[in-house]
Amino acid sequence: MYFRKLGLAVAFSPRAQAMLAEAVRLKHLFQSGLVLIHVGNHSKDEEEIMVKLLTKAGIKEDEVTICWRQGKPAEQILRACKEEDVDLLITGALKKEGLVQHYLGSVARKILRKSKCSVLTIINPSVQPKPFENIVTEVDESEKVLDTLSVACTIAQQEKSKWLHIVREIKLYSLTMSTAGHVTETEYSRLKQSLVEDEIDYVQSMLNQIPHKELKINIKVVTGKSGFELAQFTKRKAADLLVVSAPPMRLSLLDRLFPHDLEYIFADLPCNVLVVHPQERKEAMHD
Repeated sequence: MYFRKLGLAVAFSPRAQAMLAEAVRLKHLFQSGLVLIHVGNHSKDEEEIMVKLLTKAGIKEDEVTICWRQGKPAEQILRACKEEDVDLLITGALKKEGLVQHYLGSVARKILRKSKCSVLTIINPSVQPKPFENIVTEVDESEKVLDTLSVACTIAQQEKSKWLHIVREIKLYSLTMSTAGHVTETEYSRLKQSLVEDEIDYVQSMLNQIPHKELKINIKVVTGKSGFELAQFTKRKAADLLVVSAPPMRLSLLDRLFPHDLEYIFADLPCNVLVVHPQERKEAMHD
């Protein structure tokens, strides 16, 4: 089982009931434990609110672990996840200035930067949650990309998803530089097509290492800035889940100077986003 224990950051907001409903659905789907983390006041009133939320969600208090915390939200949420061995933290996103666009707030960004577990951000939680039917993932150059692809396939199988789209970026600048002024347009097109086919074969070779029986899979090769193109493709496919690898804990100099590819996604979330943390995946793959 990939996600043995889920965590949910609970804020007593108008979306609390819907977020809990989403978490309970995933708890049943993954047959996982569930830890509820509330950072703020802890009194009899707050306990009564929590019980009411649980009752409406159709789950008993003894079926979950409740962590009451005080302090800085991101710090306390991460500490609770570590102490409770949470391997998937569920958080919410906010609408950007009331528009359809969604973005991660400061607390969520701090959690993503420092989290040692995977993080699922849900943009439109519902009290009657639905399965992820249309999933997108990316085969990039991450060391843990095989694990991320495996997670995407596993979720798609469990959800009986209609489609799993796998995106692979093709770097045409190297082809352009190597052929500049030396080939005809026809030859360039042929070389480009050959490069695309090589990338598709690469994705297929990775899929061959992962159980993906009965999945309907679409492999898409894109060009351009990977994070931006990935977000645009996800929107075009009206996906309801995007699965990506977490960035390295220590970003390179270039990543510090320029936005990491995932920043394009976090700035305007195209759908629910699951960031698979590499350390968590390393442990889970040995189960």
